[in-house]
Amino acid sequence: MSNNRNPIGNDAPLLHPDHPKPVSRRDFLSQGFISGAAYLTMPSLLTMLTNPTTAHALTAQDCGVNVGGGGRIPFLCFDLAGGASVAGSNAMVGGMGGQLDFISAEGYQKLGLPSDMLPSLPGQLNTELGLAFHSDSGFLRGILSKTSTATRANINGTVIAARSSNDTGNNPHNPMYGINKAGAQGNLLTLIGTENSESGGKSRAPDSMVDLSVRPTKVDRPSDATGLVDTGKLIELLDPDDAASVMLAIERISELKLQKMTESQVIEDLVQCGYIQSSDLVSRFGDPALLDPLLDPEIAGVANSIFSDNELNESKFLKTATVMKLVISGSAGAGTIELGGYDYHNGTRSRGEVRDFEAGQAMGAALEYAARIGQPLMLYVFSDGSVSSNGTIDDSNDGRGKGEWTNDQSTTAATIILVYDPAGRPALATPTSSQIGYFRDGGDVETAANRVANNVTSLAESIVLNYLALHDEVGRIDMVLPEHSLGAGADLDSLVAFQPIRMAP
Repeated sequence: MSNNRNPIGNDAPLLHPDHPKPVSRRDFLSQGFISGAAYLTMPSLLTMLTNPTTAHALTAQDCGVNVGGGGRIPFLCFDLAGGASVAGSNAMVGGMGGQLDFISAEGYQKLGLPSDMLPSLPGQLNTELGLAFHSDSGFLRGILSKTSTATRANINGTVIAARSSNDTGNNPHNPMYGINKAGAQGNLLTLIGTENSESGGKSRAPDSMVDLSVRPTKVDRPSDATGLVDTGKLIELLDPDDAASVMLAIERISELKLQKMTESQVIEDLVQCGYIQSSDLVSRFGDPALLDPLLDPEIAGVANSIFSDNELNESKFLKTATVMKLVISGSAGAGTIELGGYDYHNGTRSRGEVRDFEAGQAMGAALEYAARIGQPLMLYVFSDGSVSSNGTIDDSNDGRGKGEWTNDQSTTAATIILVYDPAGRPALATPTSSQIGYFRDGGDVETAANRVANNVTSLAESIVLNYLALHDEVGRIDMVLPEHSLGAGADLDSLVAFQPIRMAP
């Protein structure tokens, strides 16, 4: 069967006859009606003084000043809101034997691959990223468009076969709080996200991981980044080093005054830490240009920048550029980039292919930026549910002769981890660790494969486990996530995809 219809524009919002009209912000985001607007307010000194969790001692370290970024691998989530296709048509999936243990032709048809694009055929697989992708994957084409050959040689990944519910923000997909508990810190912020939500994206965080003291700060445009540090008129009059010296002097004067007061030691510590923290911010971030992705030539403004000027006129790439700069440069410990419009089962393939390519461009940009500044990166891609095809072919230009997406389908869902290491391609834990869990012959996730295949909370916990594995700290999982459901021994080992990588001193 063939269909060359392309009835709506690729960036137009989606309306499905089998869905109710969108009423919530999540509905509008999933179906592409909105892309998200940003606002951010940096706490004032008064806020710091009235919040007893911001400081508790007299040294910079004890006041929460983080000079080295925590010494951890930067972590980025891509939250594809709406239910994107990850398995088969993008990252290859197979049976119990791994990615290349191919399932039936009917199974791959359900995953959107027609008979002339089966992965068993010559030329239908690409392993440039270590992880095997279909050679015409939208994700892959987008990543290839943004990365150099040298960057791709230092990437590896895994695909996790795991079901999740369709079209809902109730999937506890987002592991960022757990990543923070595992040690991810930023020099300026702990967690950031492009949505003003508890997780920073659409899908929520597992309840057992949430720590509201590090709730993600909303950042999705350069002005949000440059507005993170407000030093008032001080920086206009002094250079950053002089401004920092003045603030430290004020702190010492305040200490002498407070010694004569009868207020509690807690109040004294809060005042002193307020000055210490402000001094550190001025010293290292007094120039807002240091946080502006549009002033970073690796990202924007010159011939070989990662993004073109036209691309940065689009909100999806502008927020990607902003968040990736803050996280990969160490200013934030972990970040979520939410991309909307992935509920694309509209009876075409063209819409999904364009959206997948754009997601791949965003992923590739982050990987390339990590390579250009010499930082490792763990990148996690997830979506709320997935889609399936009935085999009808969209032979339009953007449809690329593939199966139309016709239905929501939670049973075909999967997620991806990609890891970049400047020192070389990260090694897998075992030869088949490029796939965790597996698919049934008919194209559905085998829910009995492991503890994460049918439990989204456990899936998020396994991402934290793999973050620890990259730091050679699998043994800390019980301390980091004391309530985890991943088991122990062989059960735990089966969920680890990577051998450790070495962080530069």
